[in-house]
Parts: sequence; structure tokens; C-alpha cells
Amino acid sequence: FGDIHFNSNNINLLTSRRTSDWVKVSGCMSNVWISVKIVERFNIQMVTFDGEADSRIARGMLAIIIQGLNGCYLNDLTPSAFDSIRMTSLYRYFPSSRINGFTNMLSTIQSQISLTPSSTVSPSPAIKQDKSIDYIHLHSPKTKDIAVLLSGGVDSSLALTLAQETGMNVHAFYLKIWLEDEIAHLNECPWEEDMKFAEAVTSKLGVQLDTVSLQKEYWNEVVSYTLAEAKSGRTPNPDIMCNSRIKFGMFYEYVGRYFNQIATGHYAQVLRDDRGTRLITSPDEVKDQTYFLSNLRQDQLSKAMFPIGHLSKPQVRELSRKYDLPTQARKDSQGICFLGKLKFDDFIRHYLGDSPGVIQCYQTNQVLGHHRGLWYHTIGQRKGIGLLLNPNTLHLGPYYVASKDMETNTLYVTNDLTIIDKPRKQFTVHNVNWILDIPAGLDSADGAELKLKLRHSPTFVSGRVKRISGSDRLDEILSIELSTKDKGIASGQFAAFYDNNVCLGAGVIADVSIDSTVIS
Repeated sequence: FGDIHFNSNNINLLTSRRTSDWVKVSGCMSNVWISVKIVERFNIQMVTFDGEADSRIARGMLAIIIQGLNGCYLNDLTPSAFDSIRMTSLYRYFPSSRINGFTNMLSTIQSQISLTPSSTVSPSPAIKQDKSIDYIHLHSPKTKDIAVLLSGGVDSSLALTLAQETGMNVHAFYLKIWLEDEIAHLNECPWEEDMKFAEAVTSKLGVQLDTVSLQKEYWNEVVSYTLAEAKSGRTPNPDIMCNSRIKFGMFYEYVGRYFNQIATGHYAQVLRDDRGTRLITSPDEVKDQTYFLSNLRQDQLSKAMFPIGHLSKPQVRELSRKYDLPTQARKDSQGICFLGKLKFDDFIRHYLGDSPGVIQCYQTNQVLGHHRGLWYHTIGQRKGIGLLLNPNTLHLGPYYVASKDMETNTLYVTNDLTIIDKPRKQFTVHNVNWILDIPAGLDSADGAELKLKLRHSPTFVSGRVKRISGSDRLDEILSIELSTKDKGIASGQFAAFYDNNVCLGAGVIADVSIDSTVIS
């Protein structure tokens, strides 16, 4: 329960499908109804829940319970487990008048579990059924049960090879996502080629390979987010969301939970001790991918395994040749995870279309040209701006994007870099995720001195980080002041925090201001 972050979207977990098997919770200020079902998946009994209530607060508490318990193993929901839940720090977030109601909801669920007969349902449709997958022995995962995510590239191929060499029981999975079919007509789509390489690698190693289709999940968790952020004028990072919501999110929920660890070909390392698991940078500064993993929660990182994280890219190539892997000469993939070879602007144009508007000078409001859509531009951008300007203004450049007005569909540019000095050094961050350690000094006058990455890059920038509202892991907003200027601070992007080689976590860059004008 400590990893649940409640917001209004959780209420969508509740449905109004009450039938005769629903039970009313007694002792609540509101009318609360709960349904408990025991189902069998992969020969393992699991518990599913549904519920509804006639007040917003009760519905919120019920949504937290449903999200926290839905899909748990029946054998795990023992009386002592419910006692542990009642003792969690979650109670400090409820007023005393609501604690009894929350306790009564848990008690009703506990009693219904003991009374509810089990039923059998079909295996999850997320698993491709053309190959037999035996999950019976995975009910109590052993330390050598590893799910390896195989993409068809050299990095994940070597990760699979090294995991197998340690004597681990490895099982390879290829994640198939919807965009590979949906927009294949826009450009060459590599998934069929990826799959052939993945099959060649697993055939050589004698490892079972299964395909997991997460097309709907990708749309809901990654692609919809990407389009919504772009349409709002912010800069999304779908690769970060891909890791936290899909590879260590939905894949874990469907498959990874039956394994002790999930291995990928990321260039990152983990360090485990009695306190938990820390995310450590790769020795290859150029390939280091901790930025893309910085939004993982502690429970997600604790399941992660990065077999090639201690290697450099040249070493990976050398070892792939040593093991004669079919992917040894395959080129690295570039760009956003779900786009393949498709350019991001082409993807945005396909779904959002063009939305032409004027380009104005930030200082004078003079019309300088016309743009095709604000979602194609980020703050501080210089590349491509000159092509959109009137010929008689080009000699006054170069011009940089200074601001975007979403209401009037106006792109503001400037040829005076001093105009955008402030947003290139100062900004705020919200939706903060601390993986394990929270740096000391956040609440001090000077803040905490940390290293940051504002994008996937070998370059760190130093900065002072101060907490201006919220508390540890609860509604935190941080103020950042960089020691040097940065050309591309964009709202919606992630800022990752580092203490030496430890990635502490990340937050989302909020709107950045020039004087009283909001830059999106």
C-alpha cells in the first residue's frame, strides 16, 4: 500500500455493475458495496475485487483498496496480511472519522474471501497461446526464475546469454505493441524483423520464447500520454513511461510477477542492501540509460536485473561476436521505443494533424512567419525555425523558440538569448519519484546540491534542489536552480536527480516562466 499514489483516475476502477453477490459494508458513513471473486489463472488462485460507494471519499478509499489488492494470490491474503495492512502508515492520511470505515471495508473483504467459492477463468489474453507456458511451478518463484525481455537487438540478446550462463532458469519474452501494426503504412516497421532475430537467438541458446501482446496497454499507458502531452504543448518522454508503465508495469502484472526477476538489456546497474535497491549508472557514459529508468518505483527496481549494465557498448559487441549471436552485427535502434524508424513529427502529424498559426517576435509581437503546429516545437529550439520565417527577417536571426500560447496558437520566437536566460537556469518539478533515498537538505535555505540530467545524455549539470511544497513522497514540488545555463528546458520533460553515480529518481518539469509569461 505504500506504493499506491491515489488520484481521481483511480475512481474509474469502480463500476456500477452491482449484482446479488455484492455485499454491503456495515459501519460506514456512506453506502459501500463490495464484490469479491476468486479466479484461477495459470493454475494459481487469485482474488479480484469490484466495488462502489455513494460518496467521493468512500469511493477514493475503496479505489485504493481495489488497486492494492486486485490480483493478489489467494494464499497471500492471510489474516496476518490484513493485520499488516491495518498497521500501515496509510492510516495517517485519513481523518479519524474515516479510519473505521476503511477498516470495515477490509474486514468485509476478509470475511468474503473465506466465504467465496473459486471459479475458473480463461488464461489472460495478454499471453500468446500458440506456445504452451507452464506457470504452475512459478507460484513460489525461485531465485533462478528470470523473465528476459528480448527485443531482437544485440543488447537484449547478450543480456539473455549472460543470464543463462549464470545457471539461471531463463524464459524469453518479446513484447509486441500496437503501433507496429497501426502505423506500419507510414514507414518501414521493424517488428517482423525484430521477431526473426529474437527467434534466432533463442533457438541458438535453447531458450523458450513467447510473445506478449500489449497493444491496448501501450495505447492506454504510453501513446495516449504522449499525444495528450504534445497536444497540450508539453514535451513528453514516452521511453520513460514505457519502462515504468509497460516493461516493469503491465508486463509485470501479466507475466513478470510469476518470476523472481525481470531482466532487460539496459545499460544500468543495481546495488542491493538491507535498505533496498539503488539504481547505479553504467560505466559507459554515452550509453548509460538510468535517465530512462529514473521513474521506476522501489518495488519495480527491486525486480530488475541488468546483465550487461557493467559493460560498455564495445564490450557488448565483442562478447556478442564471441558467443556468435545472430544479432552481433545488427545496428542499434534509434528514437522513441514504439516508433521504430518512424520520425516523431510524422507520428504526431498522423494523430494530431497540422494546426497552422502565426510566429511572432516575443519582444515586439511582429508577425515573422507561420508554423504548422505548436506541438512540433520546444522551448529554446533553434533548428528548423528559419525555414518557417519570412525571407525578409532571416538576416536578423538566428531565432529561438521563447514561448508557446496554446490559446491563441501563437509561437513566440526571439533573437535575443538574454530573453530566455532565466528559464534556461530555473524551473520547478512536480510528480516527484524518489526510488529509495531522499537527499538531505531539500528543506534547507540553500537546498540540496545534486547532479541532474534533463535528457538522455552523457552530460550532467549541477544544481540546487529545494522543496517548496509537500513532504517526503507526498505532493512534492521542487525548485531547481542550475549552475549553468541549459538550452532545452521544456515542460513535460523529466529531470533525473543523481548523487554521484546513484540515480535517486526524477520529476516532471512544470511550466517555466519568463517574467509573467508562462512558457509551455
